[in-house]
Parts: sequence; C-alpha cells; structure tokens
Amino acid sequence: MSGLFSAFGSFWAWVNYAFDPLCGPAGLFTLFGQNTVIACGDTGWGDEIAGGLKITITVAVLTLPLGLIIGFLVALAQQSEEKSLRLAAGVFTTIFRGLPELLTLFIIYYGIQILLQTALAYVGYTGQVEINAFAAGMVALSIVFSAYCSEVLLSAFRAIPKGQYEAGDALGFHRARTMRLIILPQLIRISLPNLGNLWMNLLKDTSYVSVIGLADIIRQTGLAVRATKEPFFFYLVACGLYLALAIISSAGLLYLDRWAKRAEFRR
Repeated sequence: MSGLFSAFGSFWAWVNYAFDPLCGPAGLFTLFGQNTVIACGDTGWGDEIAGGLKITITVAVLTLPLGLIIGFLVALAQQSEEKSLRLAAGVFTTIFRGLPELLTLFIIYYGIQILLQTALAYVGYTGQVEINAFAAGMVALSIVFSAYCSEVLLSAFRAIPKGQYEAGDALGFHRARTMRLIILPQLIRISLPNLGNLWMNLLKDTSYVSVIGLADIIRQTGLAVRATKEPFFFYLVACGLYLALAIISSAGLLYLDRWAKRAEFRR
C-alpha cells in the first residue's frame, strides 16, 4: 500500500511539473527566464513564484464553493418567515460586508487561536496553539465572499416570480425538489453576472493571506524583492500573473454566460 501511495505521489509531482505554466517544460520562466532572477531552480526565484501562483489559485478555488454554500444558506435565511433567522442573517451580512477583509482575516486567524488556547487550558494543556494559515485564510475569505454572495442570491431569489414556487406545488413537488428543478436553474442564470464579479474580487482578495504567512504570489514576490533589490521587476511579474488569472476567468465567465443564455433559449 505504501508503494502505491509513493507511486501516486511521484505521478502527481510529475503532473505538477509537466503542466506548470511557469516552471514546467514549456513554462514561461523556463523558456524566457534562464540566467535571470526569475530562472527556475537554485539560480532564480521562478520556482518560488510558481509555487505562490499555485497557492493563490488553490485558495481561490477552494474558497469559492464554501462561500457559495454559506451565501446560499444566508440568502435562504434572509427570506425566511422566521424572524430570528432573518435577524441573524442580516447581522452576519452587515458585519462582514462592513469590516475590511484584512481585519476579518486577523479576527479569524488570531481569534480561533485564542478560543482554542482558552478551551484547551480548561483540560490542562498549556502549550502554544497555532492554526493552519491556509485553513484560516480560506475560512476568512469564504465568510467575506458569502456575505456579498448572499445579497446577490437574495436579489436573484426576489427576481423569480412566486408563481414558480406555486407551479412546483401544483405538480406535487416537495419544496426541496422545487428548489432543485425549478428555482436553482433560474437562480444561477440571474445571479451569474454578479457572481462573476465576486469571483474576480476573490482572486484579488487572496493577496491578503500573505500577511499571515501563507506563501502566495504577493508573499513570494516580497521575498524575492528583498533578496534581489528588484522591486519594480518582481511586482510587474506579480501584476502579470494576476492579470493572466483575470483574463482566463473572464473567458470562463463569458462561456458560462453564453451557456446559460443558450439553455434559457432552449426552454
């Protein structure tokens, strides 16, 4: 079994190298950065920046579904007939839309450590507690994303006529089935443009995780700047990477938008 895991690990490492857009066999830094400060390997900072790009993409991609799920639940609570749920959802969105993202990140990162330290102290543990920076960054960004996402989804919910729910009831659907087959497809189509804007903001907000030690693009670029004294060049490289992510995302969002419109036309 250990041999199987080792083989899988080796294969995954090869895949990461082969398809690395910066330091892979056909990567930008491999082809054009040799004998420069962005060369891959021990002679340059290409590997470090490529690793930072992977961290940035991973944080954004994992944050998106978690933020969507939380935002969807908050949007449901905001239109609930239960007053306490509406109040709790309103407080949630007001707090995390009003706080700066960086402050939210600090509260999550240091607050969870303090809570765990206090809880463990009751059972006699006196050691230092540290939480994973990646997990803390993902949770913090998910909360911020969900606060804005809930408002987008709430507007989309309100744009769907109540007759759609009544149609589901008339067909004998349970409310969950009505939501899945009738409401959700319309909700996605209506909210997709605004959700695309939130995704673009999320890509930029991932830069905040560098302040808690996560080795994303910004942190790795900062280390390279301090080591080489080439701030303009490396920050220009960072700009290029973020712009490349934005362009790829825009193309993907455009495809999704056309797909949603085609699906609407077929109906």
